[in-house]
Amino acid sequence: MSVERAPGEERRPDHRRPYLMLPPALRQAAAWSLAVILLIAVASLVVFALVELRAATVPFLLALLGTSLLYPVVPWLVRRGVGRGLAAGLTCTVLVTAVGGVIALLVNSLVHSAPQIAASLPEAGRRLAGWLGPFGSKIQHALSNAKGETNSLVSTLTNGVLSGLGLLTQLITGGVLALALVFFFLRDGHRTGDVIRSYLPERSATTVIACAGRAFDAMAGFMRGTTLIALIDASFITIGLLALGVPGAPGLGALVFMGAYIPFVGAFLSGTAAVLVALADGGIGTALWALGVVLTVQMIEGNILQPVIQSRTVELHPATIMVAVVAGAGIAGIIGALLAVPVCAAGMGVVSVLRGDPDRSAVPDR
Repeated sequence: MSVERAPGEERRPDHRRPYLMLPPALRQAAAWSLAVILLIAVASLVVFALVELRAATVPFLLALLGTSLLYPVVPWLVRRGVGRGLAAGLTCTVLVTAVGGVIALLVNSLVHSAPQIAASLPEAGRRLAGWLGPFGSKIQHALSNAKGETNSLVSTLTNGVLSGLGLLTQLITGGVLALALVFFFLRDGHRTGDVIRSYLPERSATTVIACAGRAFDAMAGFMRGTTLIALIDASFITIGLLALGVPGAPGLGALVFMGAYIPFVGAFLSGTAAVLVALADGGIGTALWALGVVLTVQMIEGNILQPVIQSRTVELHPATIMVAVVAGAGIAGIIGALLAVPVCAAGMGVVSVLRGDPDRSAVPDR
């Protein structure tokens, strides 16, 4: 019902602020939208800074992962009378020896098996084209180009290394920085809690220490569990492929080991490569046996190994892992895909502490 104004009566202006004239629901929606936009903007700036400073951030993250994997060794040595500095140095020496040996073994396996694997892919594509028709022809085209693209990539990397040694210099610099950080983290990591308390009030310091401890535990659980699972998967799949007489079995096992650090995607790609090589060399029967070996190992991993080894350390939903891997690959390529899951696990650990989870908030100093 409209209110009629008397003749000559002027309408009083509304002096309220503009946003108060909006309905309450619309004001709340606008406030939440602004908060989300600001959060996305800040997160984007942080990610952009980390990517631009990847020469420092990647070695830092790799050092944290290496420290989380090796940290129990230092207290064990200290309890036996070894100084922390010497214990950290011995641990780093063992780390360099182990990583060098594993890389040498993987590279040797891949170098000797790569020609057999690359030669088998076009043959597998030809067989699939005969069975699957047009769809198989597309697969054949992709597999036929795989060898040429691989050779082109290797040639490009080789030319880049020979022209300026830029890639080799970056790898050496990053490796030395990561190793130095691992040494300092192992030697001085037990002082982190005291350093945090010296800069923050007690209540805030306790929360920060709990978050850091939970994040560290999550990364440690991922590294130890994934390394053990990768070793078991690669060993059983390599044994199965050798028993089937599949060419390049050691190289395929090396691919399985490396692919285990990229959940879902790595296992799928390495398993597909093994089945295709078996198909090209031994036909459909050998391919089915190879597929059975791969699926059996993956089922044992998913139903037994992961629940037993990683159930108490890395509690991430498969959908979260897949999104993290895709996002990490989109941001920083292969390195991003490798680091995505441990970083996500650390972030979820921090969130669990901030939410006040009683089982996770009380984390001892690291």
